[in-house]
Amino acid sequence: MITSCYQPERNCKDFKNGTFTFTSTIDGEEQTTTFVRNGDLEVDYFEGKADSASIRWINDCEYIVKKLNPQSRAEEKSIHMKILSTTEDSYTFEYNIVGESQKSRGTAFKKE
Repeated sequence: MITSCYQPERNCKDFKNGTFTFTSTIDGEEQTTTFVRNGDLEVDYFEGKADSASIRWINDCEYIVKKLNPQSRAEEKSIHMKILSTTEDSYTFEYNIVGESQKSRGTAFKKE
């Protein structure tokens, strides 16, 4: 019997820094966020507003995001991000609020 294990490509280092876009559905509408990640800082641009967060890398494919200036109790919670697979210009990730079990998935695209 021949079996094979498929291992998704995970070139996480290629996505530690750069400019990315992520589209999600919020209240039935597609919304796009652009974010710039450089070292231990990430700046998100959404609906004309910028928001900054610190990044703490756990390993090459996992990191914790914490908003620097939270506006609510919900924004004070850190988010665990895990890169599951990569392509040449995108990565699929899983994320959840630290301490909570519910996870969501998304795909971010690297801009030139």
